[in-house]
Amino acid sequence: MAVTDEAIEKIKDMIVSGALRPGDRLPKESELAAELGLSRNSLREAVRALSLIRILDVRQGDGTYVTSLDPQLLLEALSFVVDFHRDDTVLEFLAVRRILEPAATAMAATRISEQQLDVLSAQLDALGAAPSVEELVACDLEFHRGIVQSSGNSVLCSLLDGLSGPTTRARIWRGLTQEDAVGRTLREHGAILAALRDRDAEAARSWATVHIASVEQWLRSSL
Repeated sequence: MAVTDEAIEKIKDMIVSGALRPGDRLPKESELAAELGLSRNSLREAVRALSLIRILDVRQGDGTYVTSLDPQLLLEALSFVVDFHRDDTVLEFLAVRRILEPAATAMAATRISEQQLDVLSAQLDALGAAPSVEELVACDLEFHRGIVQSSGNSVLCSLLDGLSGPTTRARIWRGLTQEDAVGRTLREHGAILAALRDRDAEAARSWATVHIASVEQWLRSSL
């Protein structure tokens, strides 16, 4: 094992075991290196790597701290990785979204507030009958984010946020090239919202599946 990898594993073990907890400050570099049997250089590299994925927070002049380890914070690294996708892997990201988002939409059907339903309705009304593709995609992101947040599962919400990058490109491409894509998207959004207002979890799940699968099916035929 490379010395930096070993250092990362040892810091990870301290956090997992509870020796270091969220918000804790790490010991001084010299002390921690001696405690873990590491060189200061390898420890420094490990800290740098763990700060990139939001495990550690390096504060100049103050020290290094364990972050909150909140799922939303940790899963920001997913968005970074997803940005490096190849065009031929967009379908795989869409397939994952097709598994997760309908489940989140079904969960939201029993938990979403009337106020949030009104917000979603206002978003759709503000678009009108003939929005631009860019306006539609921006609304689509906010519409689905609002629903997923109402599922009450912050991990699920963060995962789906991380997956939205490549699928946004696919949606814009679809809107520019497929006949009636804008109208179909508006109708599907309306159907999802109606199911949520009816508190019909299975109908909400079904319409969310149809909505994502239609993008996936079109993209599959276009690649």
